Amino acid sequence: MKFLVAYAGGAEINEAVLALAKKSAKLFKATLYIVSSMEGASENEFNDLTRIESTLETLKASIIKEGIPCKTHLLIRGLSPGEDIVEFAKDKNIDQIFIGIEKKSKVGKMFFGSNAQHIILEAPCPVVSVNKNFT
Repeated sequence: MKFLVAYAGGAEINEAVLALAKKSAKLFKATLYIVSSMEGASENEFNDLTRIESTLETLKASIIKEGIPCKTHLLIRGLSPGEDIVEFAKDKNIDQIFIGIEKKSKVGKMFFGSNAQHIILEAPCPVVSVNKNFT
């Protein structure tokens, strides 16, 4: 099996998503794909790219030490992160996607997570949404 974690980097919500994804991967003997997406990368964003790539490599090493097969990908294909995750899931025949959801204000909900909404509605597989209160 192949599980995808849509990773946005370092926030508390990502720790909750990773914790659940790792438990599930162990249970189902799945490979974890940790995927981050950027719509584009200008010269000004080069430092961000380097930081994200470093973070992904650190995560990968940590997860592999736990006995879970893991691959990481930083997508820069000009798509929104939601579109990128869905296309990657289709390309790699992913069995399940894990995403983090944070509570927002009423106004925030209007604009919330067009990426999360796109993934939930368009994914070719089940999507597990995790909030930061998950333990």
